[in-house]
Amino acid sequence: MKPEIICIVDDDPIVHFTVTKMIESTLSVKKILVFDDGEQIFDYLYKNAANKDLLPDIILLDLNMPYMDGWEFLEEYAYLKPQLAKKITIYILSSSVSDFDIMNAMANRDVTDYIPKPLTKQKVEELFHN
Repeated sequence: MKPEIICIVDDDPIVHFTVTKMIESTLSVKKILVFDDGEQIFDYLYKNAANKDLLPDIILLDLNMPYMDGWEFLEEYAYLKPQLAKKITIYILSSSVSDFDIMNAMANRDVTDYIPKPLTKQKVEELFHN
């Protein structure tokens, strides 16, 4: 199933722009949501937990952000997940090449994959055209 709503969570406006353009040029999606930190996406998910039409199919999550970083979001998400009206796939999209970050992300049951930045068109096609 191809995603209809994709969410980008990153504090870098350049990432917002480039990833949005890459997704738009590669996929036909209904909506791309953009948030600057984990707190913003968590609040959005909490407010829309019962409405599957507003929930993203996929979240591309950065780890290093102000306010609520990706790690903190994943902790809070684990509590919210049972209340969500649909399953959400989470990919870590990070510039960190730390083995610690990669191993911890992949050990998290809510994380599907760890994608190093920059996101490439080939990786978008690989992820979403299965």
